[in-house]
Amino acid sequence: FNVLMRDDKSFPYILLTGDHVSPGIYKHRGARSRKGDYFGPFASAGAVGRTINSLQRAFLLRSCTNSFYENRTRPCLLYQIKRCAGPCTGEISHEGYAELVDEAKDFLSGRSQKVKTEISAAMQQASQDLDFERAAIYRDRLAALSHVQSHQGINPATVDEADVFAIHQEGGQVCIQVFFFRTGQNWGNRAYFPKADPALEGSEVLGSFLAQFYDDKPTPRAILLSQTVEDQELLAEALSTRAGRKVTITVPQRGEKKDLTDNAVQNAREALGRRLAETSTQARLLAGFAETFGLAKPPVRIEVYDNSHIMGTNAVGAMVVAGPEGFVKNQYRKFNIRSTEITPGDDFGMMREVMERRFSRLLKEHGDVVLADDIAAGEAMAAEAGDDIEDDISGSFPAWPDVILIDGGQGQMTAVRKILSDLGIEDRVVAIGIAKGQDRDAGRERFFVKGRDSFSL
Repeated sequence: FNVLMRDDKSFPYILLTGDHVSPGIYKHRGARSRKGDYFGPFASAGAVGRTINSLQRAFLLRSCTNSFYENRTRPCLLYQIKRCAGPCTGEISHEGYAELVDEAKDFLSGRSQKVKTEISAAMQQASQDLDFERAAIYRDRLAALSHVQSHQGINPATVDEADVFAIHQEGGQVCIQVFFFRTGQNWGNRAYFPKADPALEGSEVLGSFLAQFYDDKPTPRAILLSQTVEDQELLAEALSTRAGRKVTITVPQRGEKKDLTDNAVQNAREALGRRLAETSTQARLLAGFAETFGLAKPPVRIEVYDNSHIMGTNAVGAMVVAGPEGFVKNQYRKFNIRSTEITPGDDFGMMREVMERRFSRLLKEHGDVVLADDIAAGEAMAAEAGDDIEDDISGSFPAWPDVILIDGGQGQMTAVRKILSDLGIEDRVVAIGIAKGQDRDAGRERFFVKGRDSFSL
């Protein structure tokens, strides 16, 4: 592919379990191995979390594990704050809880108006019976459902199940915005920024992206595009064969579906605009960083290290990674300190172990240092060969750091340089120590770099 989509995550779903007398509601990702009803896909874990949170307020469904449920002798906090009906301790009958579960299924299946009408009628009846406390519960449930729908934004009347794709190109970069509609409801959107040859037309980029996108993801009955793509009919036929049912790919020209693609284009344009602005800001910051610390060029990969422990126990080291596009969270690492020879609270010893484990493994897995220029050349060769690079380590983002930032002063730096020297890479990685200022005031830190006296900015 000349378009490389780097995304190895499956989409999250909402699961209403069917293997327990009192079904629970959970976020689910991966194979559908558990018995129950699955609703989605959602664009992100955050979208699922927000929806489940509101659904718990609306339908009072449990979210605890089965073992927690079986061992309760009194209702938990979620019952007290009206997020659960308390089936574990008999605060609600099994029949009453089953009705709540059925209402939740109806709502998630697109019959939201039916559910809201029934709850509204129950609220009116409770009010007429002067049972104002029960009426208030129904009122709060209606408010929670309205909250879910307000976050969904556009809920089309003529689109039951579809994915909407729109593309925007600017400044040599690409943004593809994807919206997910299921049961007539908007389950969120997500922006992708695939690497693509700037010379490619939008139709070529979008077509290649679609082929990779559905390689390991479920296919809806309809796919709506902002513009036609190459081999559109052939792609629809291939997706239909894979799904075992007809899949249509269309470019809407009018009506509500056209409004959906137009909205997706606008979202793609705005998302790419934000990304370009952030990239420009990052470039200036990295250029300033290189100038301040005497680097030959702006760093591509920066690794930040720190240690922590609880009164000398549970010692752990952490590595945070940043690059030209900001923090790279899928590269973060945690190091559980294993050595029994390190005395409790020995920060220098912990840092030595972290450095030795990190760079010994890096040497073993990636050999010599991979330079940024070699990365660019390798990436071009991979694109010509048709390799689909998904993992940043094997793609355009280097595995070797240009700079490592150490939370610590001269003592920490001595420990770090000793390990780098023993491994023969001291002159290949720039190590910078950051010591907290007086009274730990931000902005008064002192920096330690080889060949220079310590200094403050």
